[in-house]
Amino acid sequence: MKLLREPLMHFLLLGAAIFVIYSLVSEDRGSKPGHIIVTQGKITNLAATFARIWQRPPAAQELEGLIQEYIREEVLYREALALGLDRDDTVIRRRLRQKMEFVSEDFAAQVEPSDDDLRAYLQLHSEAFAIEPRFTFRQVYLDPQRRGAHLARDLDRLLAELQQAGDTADVAALGDAFLLPRDVEDAPATDVRKAFGDMFVTGLSALTPGQWQGPMPSSYGVHLVYVIERTEGHMPQLPDVRAAVRREWANARRVEATERFYHTLLQRYTVSIERPQFGGEEKGVAEVRR
Repeated sequence: MKLLREPLMHFLLLGAAIFVIYSLVSEDRGSKPGHIIVTQGKITNLAATFARIWQRPPAAQELEGLIQEYIREEVLYREALALGLDRDDTVIRRRLRQKMEFVSEDFAAQVEPSDDDLRAYLQLHSEAFAIEPRFTFRQVYLDPQRRGAHLARDLDRLLAELQQAGDTADVAALGDAFLLPRDVEDAPATDVRKAFGDMFVTGLSALTPGQWQGPMPSSYGVHLVYVIERTEGHMPQLPDVRAAVRREWANARRVEATERFYHTLLQRYTVSIERPQFGGEEKGVAEVRR
């Protein structure tokens, strides 16, 4: 199973898929362009699709109708391609591109990561899975513009009052009017940062729980704060975040497979880029063989 996880093996599988796809397309469209073959497998597929939708197998007449509809679709599809109706159609181009990319994604989805793969991914992208600090606290706000020159005096007086009352302080009647809540419970650092600003979170992380302290600056002014509980941030172990790591690992592999698939196909082409003329620059044609 380790061999299936090797990038070289992925490349070889994608290359094989490309040749299989082109051989099938060539066999179906190129070798007998005027010949439509409705195989037994196709008829079985039509019947199964009907049964899945209607919860019963098709009757003989219904099945014959499905076959004739498939033939009609195939005839019109081939004639549309012959007339070039698929060209310059953004919807069709994007749909075909999407279906080609599904080929590479299917191969990537078949590879199951080992614990070593997931641990390596977790270590490499540790910032994406880190458990951030969480805070439960109370705060009293003082508006610097309203308090003016008396701000420092009011802070000292209010802090002394709060320290004497401790965790029984009635903060609803203290300080200045403030839109944010006076009591915040089990909030992650990201939410606190959005509400109060970076400086507030930095100060909150340094406070000693169980006592009123301050003043602490925020995006709005200054606060006196009582930290009830603080859960420190940490890096989780793989068992704690396995599902999330597995999901992100798989997504990264799909992106990687799609890119490798594209660059493998690109080898079949010589690309010429006719760039428009800007600012008096001479028009040039760049030819790149991938």
